[in-house]
Amino acid sequence: MVIVFVLVALAVLAAVAGLHWYIWRRLVRDTTAAPGTPRRVGTAVFAAGPVLMVAALVAERAGAPFWLQRTLGWPGFLWMALSLYLLLAVLAGEVVRPLLRKLLERRTRPEPAVPVAALAGAPTGAPTGVPAKTPQPQQAPATEPRPEPAPPSRRLFVSRVVGGAAATAAVATVGYGTYGVLRGPRVKRVTVPLAKLPPSADGYRIAVVSDIHLGPVLGRGFAQQVVDTINATQPDLIAVVGDLVDGSVKDLGPAAAPLARLSARHGAYFVTGNHEYFSGAEQWVEEVRRLGLHPLENARTELPGFDLAGVNDVQGESEGHGPDFERALGDRDTARACVLLAHQPVQIHDAVRHGVDLQLSGHTHGGQLWPGNFLAAAANPTVAGLERYGDTQLYVSRGAGAWGPPTRVGAPSDITVIELRSTRA
Repeated sequence: MVIVFVLVALAVLAAVAGLHWYIWRRLVRDTTAAPGTPRRVGTAVFAAGPVLMVAALVAERAGAPFWLQRTLGWPGFLWMALSLYLLLAVLAGEVVRPLLRKLLERRTRPEPAVPVAALAGAPTGAPTGVPAKTPQPQQAPATEPRPEPAPPSRRLFVSRVVGGAAATAAVATVGYGTYGVLRGPRVKRVTVPLAKLPPSADGYRIAVVSDIHLGPVLGRGFAQQVVDTINATQPDLIAVVGDLVDGSVKDLGPAAAPLARLSARHGAYFVTGNHEYFSGAEQWVEEVRRLGLHPLENARTELPGFDLAGVNDVQGESEGHGPDFERALGDRDTARACVLLAHQPVQIHDAVRHGVDLQLSGHTHGGQLWPGNFLAAAANPTVAGLERYGDTQLYVSRGAGAWGPPTRVGAPSDITVIELRSTRA
């Protein structure tokens, strides 16, 4: 097993190195006429970037000292996003490159030669009777003019244009995507009709937040933004649907402290996500309870008009604390509407079998970095939004934060206010 892991890790590292070499070749080697300072600086950047990226990943997963995680996190994770979009931009440049070359060839094609006699426009001999002028010797200039530098070759010019455009597009994309995360999640409002919901609960509002991912990059300030945004919606209930943290209670307890100020008429509830099991799930369950949230560990509670249930994340199976739908839902009154909190959308199939009316999930981040949405779609029944599976509806939030790069492209972060409507109202 260890040998297989080592071989896979080496293959991944080789692929990362190969892709970085390709980007370096197009953006650094092909855009510099000869070895010099620009090439040395570009080479240093492309050597340091992947090293920092791998170091940031290893430091987070290995539980390195938190100061080291924070030091490596920003440059390492941002490079992860930047290298992705540099690669995509350079690949797009391969399509543009031959077209630009052909256009330049057309514009610089030499004009056809003109006969010398035509250029003279007159006979070379002097008219009869008119004395020929004796040519005067020209004075040589006092100083020789300085030779102008040779213009870059056509290939070098094309490489610089395409490489510059690719680098600009990648940096702008990552910059805007990072600004979107740091600005904080926006509020989405979704109406969900439930046949079993009594008229007395019509209009009940649940603020759904998932995938906050507090860690070495997103800290206490970001948690406060999330809390303020949720409280401003004045919900009846708050559902924190997993992946709250990436790190231990010791390191991230102060960052999570603002959660104690979450305010809703019927309180705030929490279920674990897969990242809680990488960070010490039992300790975090106790910590969120201390902060005033109500953990639902394969459990259920009755609220006015419907049942609220929660199951552990499937990652908990590795520790013997996986989801138990029978324990959470087995003995309930099926005439009542039921809302289930479950971190991963793949848990919808068990929810359907147990007669759940609405499942609230996260986990996918909506793909986070395009074209990651296609990968997310291959692994999850729903990537984002509301869909129906038989008599059960599934809503998947894109999440409030971000894992790895604090960057989102094509999948803006959100906090969703679900408004339950009774079809009998």
